[in-house]
Amino acid sequence: MLNVDQIDLYYGAAQALKGVSLSAETGKVTCLMGRNGVGKTSTLRAIAGQQGIAAGKIMWDGQDISSLPAHARARAGIALVPQGREVFPLLSVKENLETGFAPVKRKDRYIPDTIFELFPVLKDMLNRRGGDLSGGQQQQLAIARALVTRPKLLVLDEPTEGIQPSIIKDIGRAIAWLRDQGTMAIVLVEQYFEFARDLADTYAVMDRGEVVLAGSGKDLSETEVRRYLTV
Repeated sequence: MLNVDQIDLYYGAAQALKGVSLSAETGKVTCLMGRNGVGKTSTLRAIAGQQGIAAGKIMWDGQDISSLPAHARARAGIALVPQGREVFPLLSVKENLETGFAPVKRKDRYIPDTIFELFPVLKDMLNRRGGDLSGGQQQQLAIARALVTRPKLLVLDEPTEGIQPSIIKDIGRAIAWLRDQGTMAIVLVEQYFEFARDLADTYAVMDRGEVVLAGSGKDLSETEVRRYLTV
């Protein structure tokens, strides 16, 4: 459903992405790995429409969306969970979730029960401010907010960063459950190798703005991948 084809991306005169290609299918997780600063977040920003590309194209569900603005991509079913979570600290958990209503039709402007089944802690904290949650709880809130938009493509930027191990397991189980429903494609940026290995149906590894390794998750070689993860 998603096909990123030979995209280039620049920040001013600096080239961040060089001919990057990536694909994601419904019912599968594509993991994008690499060290800090190699272009992983830039790739996600390009997919979500937060940064324009200079060359190549991005196809989504048979449509070229390369020039579509971010809000149009959200309406087309693309949801980004950004690095750093970016919850609204002064809004309640309920209000944070309701910000996900923006791209959906009026009849779908409610919070699905599935979200509280995946992240039960949020149900107990609906009236608590987002800024008062722990880092792990904020990460669960950020994923839940994306799910409120009823995405067909869920894009997650390092959801395990700075999170305690117990919540990492909860997030891993949630991603696996969402994949197994067969209703969305998932692109996951991750540096934690074991987390990525356990979830990846397909994978790509980046270095210096380019994809240097790619393949099926079952063929993922820890030795080869770790060469591009260690400093």
